[in-house]
Amino acid sequence: SYLDRAFRAGLAKVRIIHGGGTGALRRAVREWLAQHPLVASFQPAPPYEGGDGATMVELAK
Repeated sequence: SYLDRAFRAGLAKVRIIHGGGTGALRRAVREWLAQHPLVASFQPAPPYEGGDGATMVELAK
């Protein structure tokens, strides 16, 4: 998966772009992130990086 490849590449943070829309995909992505073993934390992206249409993910060390 994207997170597995990012982790193996040594990245500390990644951005997942899910779009704004109704929020259904945003909720599904964040539910998946909450259970993923490689995710240390996540939060909405700042406005200049996508705002509510993206989620910033900090990977586990």
